[in-house]
Amino acid sequence: MSRASHCLFIAICQIINGVFCMKRMQILVVGSDSDHCTEHAYKLAYEVGEEVALKGAVLITGGLGGVMEAASKGAKNRGGLVVGIIPQNEKRYANAYCDVVIPTGLGYSRNFVTANSGDAVIVVGGGVGTAIEAGAAYQKGKPIMAIRGSGGTADKIGGKYLDDRQLVEVMEEEDPRIAVDNVFKALTHLSRKEEEEHSA
Repeated sequence: MSRASHCLFIAICQIINGVFCMKRMQILVVGSDSDHCTEHAYKLAYEVGEEVALKGAVLITGGLGGVMEAASKGAKNRGGLVVGIIPQNEKRYANAYCDVVIPTGLGYSRNFVTANSGDAVIVVGGGVGTAIEAGAAYQKGKPIMAIRGSGGTADKIGGKYLDDRQLVEVMEEEDPRIAVDNVFKALTHLSRKEEEEHSA
């Protein structure tokens, strides 16, 4: 092999390595568990899961029922990778659509693990556990999207700041496709901002 061919081979390998080693976005979907998930919230969460998968992102949920199951099912049906971070210490408690199950054994404290695992959070319905996850993401300045009309926590926090520090305004949108699009736009903007800060 000539030196030129060898250099070309190395360059191609580096490009391929860069493409396949790029980290995928991780989108956390949070919301109502099966004990208080409406049919409408389930449908919206399913569509959110589909859209996340179509964007090529990893879907992360709390791995159980309701909104978590619906989003997982939607992503799975579109060929997405689904990660369930569950509060129990055994994998068997996860819904059937999780590709990867992380049994934390942390109980309610697992909400902080999920919140830290997502690059952004999408809220569909939800109660106090969902509010905790959204609050933890807010403290980190992560993009948060509330699906308007899904009820619960989502309808309470959409379009608002979660406290007087105004770290990040919670976005809101009714249409799951537009919601996911806007989340990715926010992540792109955040990434560019971080790059500018590092290069300054």
